[in-house]
Amino acid sequence: MSVVNKTLVAVAGFAVMSAAHANVLVKVDGSSTVYPVTEAVAEDFQKAQKGAVKVTVGISGTGGGFKKFCRGETDISNASRPILKKEMEECAKLGIKYYELPVAFDALTVVVNPKSKINQLTVEQLKKMWEPAAQGKVSNWNQVDASFPDAPLKLFGAGSDSGTFDYFTEAVTGKAKSSRGDYTASEDDNVLVQGVSRDVNALGYFGYAYYYENKAKLKAVAIVNSKGKAVLPSEQTVIDGSYNPMARPIFIYVNEKSLERPEVRQFVEFYMKNGPKLASEVKYVPLPAKAYQGNLEHLAKKKLGTVFGGDAEVGVTIEELMSREAKM
Repeated sequence: MSVVNKTLVAVAGFAVMSAAHANVLVKVDGSSTVYPVTEAVAEDFQKAQKGAVKVTVGISGTGGGFKKFCRGETDISNASRPILKKEMEECAKLGIKYYELPVAFDALTVVVNPKSKINQLTVEQLKKMWEPAAQGKVSNWNQVDASFPDAPLKLFGAGSDSGTFDYFTEAVTGKAKSSRGDYTASEDDNVLVQGVSRDVNALGYFGYAYYYENKAKLKAVAIVNSKGKAVLPSEQTVIDGSYNPMARPIFIYVNEKSLERPEVRQFVEFYMKNGPKLASEVKYVPLPAKAYQGNLEHLAKKKLGTVFGGDAEVGVTIEELMSREAKM
């Protein structure tokens, strides 16, 4: 065989191998809040697989991620809130069945500029800032509380496709997606971090991991809970329940058919075994070990569906979450 023909055969063989490798792909999209832990798991998994499997992790927001997931475009959806009824209906239209796997708890963190004089807020004060009636009217800090500075109120928050937006509005205004619209919105939490860090009069909110990563240029605000105690976000206040209603579970949703592919099952099993350590590393609160084991048992027993019934909920504790049964 000539050198040219040998080269052509080698190139063809390489192309076949490359195509085979390209097909061994796990597609993940969704929440920017869940992104840090899923991306950390994906990096370690790909190293363990020595490049045999590629895992892509996008950031479309929880709502945007579910749109892709329910169209069958992704294998796994990151979610910072449970799947909602309308999303369940969209998945059902195309026969998409799924496993709901909680992977950690997050402390949804309200932040201000480090030079701000604001150290704590009540949920009622947050409502005055963020409720729809505040649009075009509440534009100064002292309109929220007379003791606050006479300074312009600059708000930064999650975009409407974000699960963080849904959860925050439910917890603060009492209704998911009920929010003023005249604020700087983004599904990319890094945009919000930059906005608050550059303006002394700014306030924003996002997952704890993004605050912790940027704590040198942000200040976390203590939230006054139902017992009248001002509580800062931390692992301990999430575990003991004192940070409610701002503590929340975060999830991955796995397409049932995708799980039949070995690379997806291996990735999900790797996630359940390594997720606790990696969740802690990115500053989320790991679930008890039995919760991850329970997730694996749900996969083995084909316990499909959600334990939330398609409704938005706030203030769910770790114990409550683990005691529920999933339903489609």
